[in-house]
Amino acid sequence: MLNPRASLRAAGLAVACGIAVTPAIALAEYPDKPVTLVVPFAAGGPSDKIARDVAEALRKTLNQTVVVENTTGAGGTIGTARVARANADGYTLLVHHIGLATAPSLYRKLGYKSSDLEFLGLINEAPSTLIGKPQLAPNTLADLRKLIAADGDKLNLANAGVGSASHLCGLMLQSMLKSKMTFVPYKGTGPAMSDLMGNQVDLMCEQATNSTPQIEGKKVKAYGVSSLQRSAVPALANVPTLNEAGLPGFNFTVWHGLYAPHGTPPAVLTKINTALRAALKDPELIKREEALGITVVTDDRLSPAGHKKFYETEVAHWGKIIQDAGIQPE
Repeated sequence: MLNPRASLRAAGLAVACGIAVTPAIALAEYPDKPVTLVVPFAAGGPSDKIARDVAEALRKTLNQTVVVENTTGAGGTIGTARVARANADGYTLLVHHIGLATAPSLYRKLGYKSSDLEFLGLINEAPSTLIGKPQLAPNTLADLRKLIAADGDKLNLANAGVGSASHLCGLMLQSMLKSKMTFVPYKGTGPAMSDLMGNQVDLMCEQATNSTPQIEGKKVKAYGVSSLQRSAVPALANVPTLNEAGLPGFNFTVWHGLYAPHGTPPAVLTKINTALRAALKDPELIKREEALGITVVTDDRLSPAGHKKFYETEVAHWGKIIQDAGIQPE
């Protein structure tokens, strides 16, 4: 194996002599310093937790320190722009969720284009749950649908802000029900969930990673899980999917992917993708993800090409839903 210092000396000598550095040398060098995973959301949230789990697993597969940094603001677009403008050397990577696919429809101006990023592979998917305040009368989705059909505009549907997973899930729910509800945006999941548990708002479609403890504690009512398959989490085992409970085809999952700046050397991209594949087989990571109801991706979307194709499908899918809802880009 080529010693990293030796490879650096070789690279320096090659540059001094006007000789191009070969991909083999670049690959041998990577990673010879800590790698940064940028999360475009606040610490402590679902994306941050997932990124830290992935960082720990990547540390083992890359045999290098992997640091998580939170760069928040503007629905995740500020952190994304930071990575898009970073040096294309594989040392600054992005962990982002479904919001990357909805941003083009929600914001007039972005500090980046999708072509500014290299797609490295999808990481995981997590369902959401449709939950209601404790005092909401219906106990089943069938009865809730009747209430929405009769008085939908009088029902408040809370979310964690424009472009959040709860907002997107609510838009999809409204689209499939063909009924208008009153959307109530909050500055984060915490205050929205607090008001729901306090009977200040009626409904919320929130990630299972956040809602499961409230369902388990009977602090909210659970009407359905947003994925096609029921959750394996014990607290959600008896909660039907929205698909089986009267909304055929309803399938909403919050996914996360890994990205690098455009122009990162192919050899480095391949090494990162290989490390990601190995990381997602880590038993400790899988155990932590499954405990939260999260499914680790194992299909073709784990490849760069499959990831990009899936992303493009999601951009088109959500673009139509957002347009049909009459939401104007900010």
